[in-house]
Amino acid sequence: MRITFAGFRHPHILSLYRDAQKAENVEIVGCFEEDADVRASLARDEGIVCTYPSYESLLADARAEAVAVGDYYGVRGSQITQALRHGKHVLCDKPICTRPEELDEIERLCSQNHLLVRCMLDLRYLPQVETARKMLRGGELGAIHAVSFSGQHPLCEDTRPSWYFEGDRHGGTINDLAIHGVDLVQFLTGGNLTQVNCVKTWNAFAKRAPHFHDCAQFMAQMGSIALTGDVSYCAPACGYDMPTYWEFRFWCEKGMLRFHYTDPRLFLYRDREVILDCPARAFNMAADFADEIAGRATMLGAEDCLISTRQTLTLQCAASSCFSPDGSSRR
Repeated sequence: MRITFAGFRHPHILSLYRDAQKAENVEIVGCFEEDADVRASLARDEGIVCTYPSYESLLADARAEAVAVGDYYGVRGSQITQALRHGKHVLCDKPICTRPEELDEIERLCSQNHLLVRCMLDLRYLPQVETARKMLRGGELGAIHAVSFSGQHPLCEDTRPSWYFEGDRHGGTINDLAIHGVDLVQFLTGGNLTQVNCVKTWNAFAKRAPHFHDCAQFMAQMGSIALTGDVSYCAPACGYDMPTYWEFRFWCEKGMLRFHYTDPRLFLYRDREVILDCPARAFNMAADFADEIAGRATMLGAEDCLISTRQTLTLQCAASSCFSPDGSSRR
């Protein structure tokens, strides 16, 4: 797969760039970044040289069959639709867009032009996932009645990219973060979002940007499964090392299953606690996407990403319809 990189406004895209460098079935053709300061830091800190003078020139390069998009969230939808109109597959940091109508157009172009759009939903590759999926989908724990996950992040207001707090460039905390949890719950249980019960977003920590709703919680249904989630930017500075960083709990008819990002073990509770060791799983997101384009089976597929994006945007839009910009309830 020959790929170009468009935008480096979020550091997640750097991990994808490094994956592409390592992958034997991927070749990096070139890079583009509009912001001069970001271009300078890329060259200085990462040794990445931007070779295209514009996004249009990147899209015109016939050598590349795919584009990796890592610009600010609010512009990604239009960048992806442009790439699809030029016949390019797209691999994107999440989220792929911030508005449902953008997703409508992305889905239409994917179908029309037989192209793939995938985002970086790396929680599927956690060590615990394969064993947990067999237990939950195989019926070992009986019916799944309730699922909860916490994905609280540190705000890091002084070091996070400034566009997070500028106008509508971010697009909402639920759309930003909850897609990881929604996608993993869907993968582990087979459930899809069927009802939004309640959603709340509000400003608590980003005092310099009172319009930015850094906290977000919701309750929803995935068929018969009751789902609750908290994806707030409310964790302290050490939040990435805390057990609440992507912690998942599955309350089932015959027991409870729990795991989290910072510990490779799986915790099973029935008449007693059983701790299962789970081996690490190596993966390369760029190589995986190249495999999917080539028609090989992969754990994460482009269609999965579109479904999870739709469900997360539904939750984000529910928050926007229930609460005014100042965070007060409309009902």
